[in-house]
Amino acid sequence: MKAVVTVIGRDTVGILARVASVCAEHNANILDVTQSVLSEMFTMIMVLDISDLNDSFSALQNALDKLGADIGMKILTMHEDIFNSMHRI
Repeated sequence: MKAVVTVIGRDTVGILARVASVCAEHNANILDVTQSVLSEMFTMIMVLDISDLNDSFSALQNALDKLGADIGMKILTMHEDIFNSMHRI
């Protein structure tokens, strides 16, 4: 199983490291990541393997939501089933 994580907000030092730390705490493996800084705005998309989470998917979502609030960014975590349903033609 996979999940897609998007991160958007003002660029600061350590965003990738902080998001990766939360993923590691929940045993979510980062499969792919792309990031970009447009002017001063940071954007990142991650694909995670969530097959071996040590907690529920909701716990991972909540932890990333809390991190986003703490660092002033918007973090959206979406299960691949929802992502695929939204993008099916």
